[in-house]
Amino acid sequence: MSQFPPHSTDSNSSTTTDVTPVVALKELVSRLHREQNKIQDLLSSLGFALRSFNNLNQFLELIPLMATRVTDAEGSALFLYKPNGQIRLEQLHWQDTQQRKNIRKALETASSQITLLANSGPAAISTGILDDQMHAVLGPDVQIFGTAILVKHTERGWLYVLSRDPEYSWTETRQKLVRLVADQTAVAIDNDELSVELRKKERLDQELEIGAEIQRRLLPRQCPNIPGLSLAARCKPANQVGGDYYDFIPTNQNQLKPKPQTSPESASWGLVIGDVMGKGVPAGLIMTMLRGMLRGEVLHGNSPAGILQNLNRVMYADLENSHRFVTMFYSEYDTHTRILSYSNAAHNPPLWWHAATKTVSRLDTLGMLIGLDANSEYENAQAQLEVGDTVIYYTDGLTDAAAAGGDRFDEDNFVTSVRTACKYCNSPQEIVEYLFDQVEQFIGSDRRNTDDMTLVVMQIV
Repeated sequence: MSQFPPHSTDSNSSTTTDVTPVVALKELVSRLHREQNKIQDLLSSLGFALRSFNNLNQFLELIPLMATRVTDAEGSALFLYKPNGQIRLEQLHWQDTQQRKNIRKALETASSQITLLANSGPAAISTGILDDQMHAVLGPDVQIFGTAILVKHTERGWLYVLSRDPEYSWTETRQKLVRLVADQTAVAIDNDELSVELRKKERLDQELEIGAEIQRRLLPRQCPNIPGLSLAARCKPANQVGGDYYDFIPTNQNQLKPKPQTSPESASWGLVIGDVMGKGVPAGLIMTMLRGMLRGEVLHGNSPAGILQNLNRVMYADLENSHRFVTMFYSEYDTHTRILSYSNAAHNPPLWWHAATKTVSRLDTLGMLIGLDANSEYENAQAQLEVGDTVIYYTDGLTDAAAAGGDRFDEDNFVTSVRTACKYCNSPQEIVEYLFDQVEQFIGSDRRNTDDMTLVVMQIV
């Protein structure tokens, strides 16, 4: 009897042997497809969480879990740098719940042993030091792969994936997946910081709007009705809160009673314009304080020079501490005599349009900036105004206004515009509108003013 099986039996065996690799290949492809779908689902879930979660801590809780799942590892740890210069274990996932406590303790020991110098930033933590600590506390049997979490090119932490399986290998695909999860973590941290900054900005905008409203209420809402005068004014701050100041102040206590602006008894009024060096909230706060101090000084009945001198002494300490100065032109108009008494603290001299001669002159006296020297002295001067004369008070935001090419409107252009306005405009309000239009056309309608601009026009009628 032959020791070999029949030929037909051998043929069937060969067919069976040929089919087995095909089935195995199909199973491998199916398993890889399932793994690919699992990874895609996990990453999609992570992307959904990134879009949906408003709480950063909730999102960070998912990171080690996701990193573990997409790499088929045993666990994952997320370390983040803190503002105090330390690195902290932020989140940990470990599949074996019984070992998790020991793993956490070991990783917290590793992070506590890495302390930065007081003046060092997160970049001072080297990957080698952190890796060495991880190996030291976890032992040689744990395989470790870590990648940095970079937010705007700055290291903000590290994501580690861990495995005790000796057959486990860090394939290129697994490394890419860990980096992808780390990148999503960086995006979440950056988004959270942007949200915090946005909320801060919203609160600041609200506070600025409140400050701007207070300042608008402190500036005259309308010009007073002063016998023999026609007045117009406009203040256009560069920011929500500005440092320019103008005011109309009754010069005796009786005129401060209700409705002083409509009283025909008013014989003398203070007209003042000032400019705090700088813009924004600091300048606005000083302007507010300056207004209160000046109104108090006016009630003492001193001359314009005396008022500026006392104001300088009172404000000197606060201005010196804030490293700011104030220019101011203070004047008093007597409605009976039409005499304008004035004194200047280094402000742009107002322009006096003489109706009779159709010429322009400047109203100026010697005097230093308020806040520059506690012992500064100021001069008094007077001007006899006539019917038709116009006095224009302004701040340097108008003459320093710059076009796109860098050219400034300058004082010569402003004086030319004043001549034209006083010749052809029919009222102080028209003069204000004309002068602002000239400046805005010069700088361009699409450009914002970079400095506060204030204009007050007083005309003898």
